[in-house]
Amino acid sequence: MIEKISNINETIKNNITNNDTIFIGGFGHLIPFFLSHELIRQNKKDLTICRSGADILFDQLIAAKIIKKVIFGYIGNPSIGLSHSFNRAYKSKKIEVEEWTNQSMILRFHAARMGVSYLPSKILQIGDKPPSIDYLQSTSCPYTGNIYSAIPSLKPDVALIHAQKADKYGNVQMWGIDGDTIEGALASDKIIVSVEKIIDNETLKLSPEKTVIPSHRVTSIVEVPFGAYPSYVSGFYSRDDDHYKEYDSISRDEDKLAQYLDEWIYSSETITEYQETIGKEKLIDLEKGPCGKI
Repeated sequence: MIEKISNINETIKNNITNNDTIFIGGFGHLIPFFLSHELIRQNKKDLTICRSGADILFDQLIAAKIIKKVIFGYIGNPSIGLSHSFNRAYKSKKIEVEEWTNQSMILRFHAARMGVSYLPSKILQIGDKPPSIDYLQSTSCPYTGNIYSAIPSLKPDVALIHAQKADKYGNVQMWGIDGDTIEGALASDKIIVSVEKIIDNETLKLSPEKTVIPSHRVTSIVEVPFGAYPSYVSGFYSRDDDHYKEYDSISRDEDKLAQYLDEWIYSSETITEYQETIGKEKLIDLEKGPCGKI
């Protein structure tokens, strides 16, 4: 098997180009913050980002002015409120939006994963429909004649995801809430994965049920402990709820948000610097939390 270990700088530089469509994984859990921040540090441009329910990571990418379009089911600060950078960019017409539902987004990724152009569904047939998806078509069942929505596939160029473990060959182990992470990753042409820990292949084989993405689908693996902060990683550390609350206040003010981006992204180029920004005491507290090691 081919070894897939790389570093963040090189893997983003070599596998993502301007105008790419990027799937960003995580659903409250396992959000690839540090990996995705490299898009900002390298000033990638005119990207389209997509997923079902988006976190504050989307807000940060939009604030950095590298996003052209957002395809989503929900975007905001989970349990807090709206995405302020998104709202500003949308109202000033600086980004394009394509709004679906969470379930229809998952169906779009599943269709791409299956290699089909659409999937029939009962959803999006009644109620208001966003103008951005006016192109949605209907289809007739050849067996019953029933009419369904034809949910079109969505195949991203690259997926950025975070997981608990992987071996050097790129066999990825993940457990806990995954949302649409696996669907979105396997729908994509390339999969770049950051993990808390790289383990040897023999250890990985002791729990094969945790291996959810096989090595032949993975482009590269990077080890970045605490790379999902401030979200949580089951079995490693808990969510920093205070960070999310503070971000809501900060992101309302563009000047404060610019300072935040400088501190947490531009000035934290390595995972060691990122951990130093978080703070040693905070890291220990999160490891002792309900989702952590202790």
